[in-house]
Order: sequence, then structure tokens, then C-alpha cells
Amino acid sequence: MQPFGGASLTPLSSSSSLVLPLFPLKLFNPNPSSNLLSPHCVPIASSPSTRPISATAPPATTVLRKRKRYRKPCPGEAEGIVQEMRFVAMKLRNSQSSTDDGEGESWQPSLDGFLKYLVDSRLVFDTVERIVDESADVSYAYFRKTGLERSCGLSKDLEWFSQQGATIPEQSSPGISYAHYLEELTEKSAPAFLCHFYNLYFAHIAGGHLIGKQVCEKLAVGRELEFYRWQGDAQEMLKDAREKLNKLSEHWTRDEKNRCLREAAKSFKFLGQIVRLIIL
Repeated sequence: MQPFGGASLTPLSSSSSLVLPLFPLKLFNPNPSSNLLSPHCVPIASSPSTRPISATAPPATTVLRKRKRYRKPCPGEAEGIVQEMRFVAMKLRNSQSSTDDGEGESWQPSLDGFLKYLVDSRLVFDTVERIVDESADVSYAYFRKTGLERSCGLSKDLEWFSQQGATIPEQSSPGISYAHYLEELTEKSAPAFLCHFYNLYFAHIAGGHLIGKQVCEKLAVGRELEFYRWQGDAQEMLKDAREKLNKLSEHWTRDEKNRCLREAAKSFKFLGQIVRLIIL
């Protein structure tokens, strides 16, 4: 049998092996302008680059979002820094009550001890009031001329005792230590100093003047001391200072507020040492 064109065609033997291309075949058309395939089209192997590659999506990455933590509010925080100090004071009082042995139930003051108390109190009040008046820190400007000032009244009282023939003692260790501590503190932290400022006047109005009046009665002083008199309503003046302190503390960081609260225990400790001079 003669193939087209007269060329002989040798049949493949059964033992011959047919080698297939590894890649898909496509037809090569020598006349690409024609839409019909030419009879001379021959199959050629497609390029490896044209081999369809199945797109495999990368494994999904799990994003762990950091859980947001919310700080637990401090007791009284919503009402202001003074209320926070109140909770600290209550906690300190409760802890002291649990260890109280009843020693303070009965006590007998002495005139010498009372005068020591007045001398050291004048030193502390004078130190606080001088710092507030002279400091360049704008925070202290809100607490000038509040009507709570006590140093002037104390000076008058000590002058009166001196006129009555009493010997005015020198400043003692409790008052000197406290005044020195306040001097150092004012250079470090206004919030810490203002804790002492408020507690000093609060303690005197809330309980100090009652103790003083009882002492004067037992010692038969016969005169109402200037230390326990105010030109106006002491509670209203203290309230005004409290509101100013709360307003000012709104601009403090949480760390500054905590620093203020940590000073509460120290202020009560210093004041307690001075009060104890009455019975020593």
C-alpha cells in the first residue's frame, strides 16, 4: 500500500515501544492565519511553563488577639481622691482596733505635755502653710488662704501661756521629724504632700479640737484657745478644700494617686506621735 506522496510506510512491529511525551500535546499549525488546521499539523509537547498548576491556598494563620484587661477601680475612686483616702483611713483604723489593748481608754494629760503638743503642732502647721504660700508649684496655689490656717492661732496661745508664767518647751523630736519630712516631700511629689495637707486639717477639725477641749477642761486652763477657733464655719472651709483637692486629682495619673494614698498611713503615724506628747 502506497501512502500519500509515494513514500513507503513501515509498520511498527508489535515489539516496538511507543514513547509518549510527558506533557500534554498540542497541534502546531504552520499557517496560523488560517482557521482550519493544515494537514501538515504535527503534535508538539507543550512547555512545562504552560502546565496548569493547581493553586493550593496557604494554611490559615490563627491571629491571637491579646485580651484586654480592665483595672479594678479603687474603693471610692469614682467619688474622688479624698474618698479614696477615707477608705484607706478606715482600713488603717480597723487594723489598729484589732490590735488595741485598751491602753488609751484612760489617760491623764499634763501641762508640760500639752505645751509640747502645742509647740510641735505649731511647727508642723507653720511648715505646711509656708510651703503652700511660697512654693512655685501651681498645685499649691489652690490651697492658700483657705481659712483653715492654724499657725497664727497657735502662736497667740503659746504667748498667752507664757504670760501666765508657763515655761514654753523647745520643739521635740516628733514635730521636728515631721516638719523635716514634709520639707523633703514637697520637692518630690505634690500629690504626696497634699495628702498630708488635707489630713492635717481634717484630723484637727474632726477630732483634734475635741481632744484639745477635753485637755483644757482637765487642766483647768480657763480659756478657749485660738487653736480651736475659726473665723467662719470650719466644716465648710474643709469641704471647699476637699472639693479643690478632688478636682485637682482628676489630672493626676493612677500612679500619682497611689503615691498620695500611700502617704495617708505616714501622716496618721506622725500626727499620732505628736498627740501622744500630751500624756508623756
